[in-house]
Amino acid sequence: MKILAHYLPQFHPTPENDQWWGKGFTEWTNVGKAKPLFKGHDQPKVPADLGYYDLRLPDVREQQAELAMEAGVDGFCYWHYWFGNGKQLLQMPFNEVLRTGKPNFPFCLGWANHSWYNKSWSQTKWYSKELLIEQTYQGMADIDAHFHAVLPAFRDKRYFRVKNKPLFLIYDAPSIPDVDAFIARWQELAIENGLEGVFFVAQADDVAEVNKLRQYKFDAINLSLHNVPFGGRQTSFLARLKRYTKTLVFRMRNVINYSDAIESFYDPIMQENNVFPTLIPNFDHTPRSGKFGKVYSNSSPEKFGEHVKTILQNVRTKDLDYQVVFLKSWNEWGEGNYMEPDIKWGKGYIKALAREKTRIVDGP
Repeated sequence: MKILAHYLPQFHPTPENDQWWGKGFTEWTNVGKAKPLFKGHDQPKVPADLGYYDLRLPDVREQQAELAMEAGVDGFCYWHYWFGNGKQLLQMPFNEVLRTGKPNFPFCLGWANHSWYNKSWSQTKWYSKELLIEQTYQGMADIDAHFHAVLPAFRDKRYFRVKNKPLFLIYDAPSIPDVDAFIARWQELAIENGLEGVFFVAQADDVAEVNKLRQYKFDAINLSLHNVPFGGRQTSFLARLKRYTKTLVFRMRNVINYSDAIESFYDPIMQENNVFPTLIPNFDHTPRSGKFGKVYSNSSPEKFGEHVKTILQNVRTKDLDYQVVFLKSWNEWGEGNYMEPDIKWGKGYIKALAREKTRIVDGP
């Protein structure tokens, strides 16, 4: 059984973020200024062991890998931003991992193929539709250029593989014009460059989306039900109404008890070989979006352990090659969605994941 943790490379200054948000902006900017918005709201989140780190420092990347191994995480899935015509953002941390060979820890890439808008990192501009950078699809020449840009990673001995093929996750597959042509071309290029192919995984946010994605030539689908408790299509009207009545204290916004939320994080479809489930330790989007944010309140390592147990027990029945689980996320601090130690729980979430994985993988 393998657990791959989504990894956000936003914790270092970039020229674009300097221009859009001010000199030195990183994810920590929003994390540090977050405030509690209702009684019992656990904000701000304060990092412990690693502090307010800078991903330009190799020691930080090494320590992250050490903590991930302690948690039983088997690799990082680095979010990868390719906007077309060779334009990338936030590529520096992964490029350094690739260039230096350190940390010696498995990885794969997840293409976050979406446009960036002004509202993405600003509470005060949440209604803004100002486009910062557009996700574009420039045809076959760009598809080829994209493949060759990631080929050095695919060839790296640390790259996570399924059936000896490098796993490549796509965030928003339906937005790609003729996604099957994209997949076919990359498979062709992979063979031409000495690989056995690419193991393509599409991401889905609900069961209905899984069924739609089956029409394409993906090898597997990563199903994350983190939005379902907030009124996703899988949730019945009565269930949504019941949950919303619990949020009156938060201006009728989305505040849901984590114990209630985890009931929706599993679906029997996750028992299918080619559906990879997602572990969700916590979530609080208010550092980015303020009163418009979604919150799982009262998350704890103990409750997370219960969620982990449910998911991993069902994954354990699959064929070995398909015992793959994604973890959302390793370090999405701005979404209150992370495993790294903080001053409240320390290594609590890390220990909870390690404990349950050991019990299920090594148990009877």
